[in-house]
Amino acid sequence: MHPAIRRDGVAVITGAAKGIGFAIAQSVARMGMRLVLLDSDEDALHDASNRLRQNQVRVSAVVGDVTDQGLIARLQDEAMSLGDVALVVNNAGIIKGAGPWQDPEKWRRLMEINFWSVLTMQQAFMPQLLSQTTPSAIVNLGSKEGITTPPGNAAYSVSKAALRVLTEQLAHELRERVGSKVTAHLLIPGYTFTPMNYPGMTQETSKPEAMWTADQVADSLLARMAINDFYILCEDNEVTRALDEKRIQWSADDLIQNRPALSRWHPDFREQFKEFAHEAVTTIPSKSQ
Repeated sequence: MHPAIRRDGVAVITGAAKGIGFAIAQSVARMGMRLVLLDSDEDALHDASNRLRQNQVRVSAVVGDVTDQGLIARLQDEAMSLGDVALVVNNAGIIKGAGPWQDPEKWRRLMEINFWSVLTMQQAFMPQLLSQTTPSAIVNLGSKEGITTPPGNAAYSVSKAALRVLTEQLAHELRERVGSKVTAHLLIPGYTFTPMNYPGMTQETSKPEAMWTADQVADSLLARMAINDFYILCEDNEVTRALDEKRIQWSADDLIQNRPALSRWHPDFREQFKEFAHEAVTTIPSKSQ
């Protein structure tokens, strides 16, 4: 297990009431970590906190918008009152964005939540993590759409691409400054059964076969942190690791080979991509990551 995942260490998780955030909270609660949770959904956060307390751990819940800097300061105070901060998970995010020249207000809102709030959290918590003698870790929630940047939701892809670069820079600076005492990790889920990907889902909703559960993503996170992986690229039941690698390689080669932007979706290159990916799958799944 990663040394940050330890009994009585404090885990701070945003967007913690549902989905991947809750699954991570549940996983670390079972290991005896104390929890400080942030979510904008008061009812869901209340329910999540009660469920997590069944693990006989301390749970502090803060309701509000992750873009509120005053709220981040309160979150920091709550965490430090419980002990050494061992884990910070920047999970809160939204997916509804806009095209490359439309809806400036949607752009601002999405970037505020998906990128600027993460930077604010890092700026708030890093001095504490660096000053502690105990090990700690930061996990930022990335997306495959921040790597292969498929067309259709430019704002979301831009936000996750920016978050990827920010987390890479953070990991490098930490390695150079403090070695492995504080580590950074980019969690990259696949197609996951969460309210973001499956709006309107309830506890009674059956999971589609193609999706991973949020618990599978949380399990993968902890297992990969234990071997100090930075890129924690998750599969799902539709897209294999091999196909993900083909998609990522193709995107990188667009620049190297001077192909048209997003050539995977360009009519002149679609068949060529299918041939390129053929070794990974017998057919290309319909859902684009």
